[in-house]
Amino acid sequence: MQKNLRIAAIVLTCLAVGYFSSLITRENIPTWYVTLKKPIFNPPNWVFAPVWTILYIMMGIAAGRVWNKVDNDLQNVKKGMYFFIVQLALNALWSYLFFGIHNLFLSLIEIILLWLMIYETMVQFKKVDKLASKLLIPYLVWVSYATILTASVWYLNK
Repeated sequence: MQKNLRIAAIVLTCLAVGYFSSLITRENIPTWYVTLKKPIFNPPNWVFAPVWTILYIMMGIAAGRVWNKVDNDLQNVKKGMYFFIVQLALNALWSYLFFGIHNLFLSLIEIILLWLMIYETMVQFKKVDKLASKLLIPYLVWVSYATILTASVWYLNK
């Protein structure tokens, strides 16, 4: 597969995961989410869509760059892509746990696992492509913030 097509395929996959996660999120914002107590550092709702869109694009570019090295370093590419797929699945699962079934504590545990998987993905990507690893830094920073936010929402509403 052509290098640009690999990148485009993964970017579209990441955006699709984000889109389907947003379906659960959007329907619960005006009904359930508005009823929750939130910390003072909770951003306005409109911030999330553009931030996540940018992050999904960066994630896809990073994974595509790693996939493009498959002929040079099969083992490390496979390992990195494995962690990438796991973290992407955990990314989608968080929306279901938080917004879908309204389980704040389980979503807190899950986002910690997500953070660990993102970190490990970065470690594995760095073995293959340093820029790919660096492209995940904003994602890790955002999920760090989201972890603190999730913990705060859980604490304020327990």
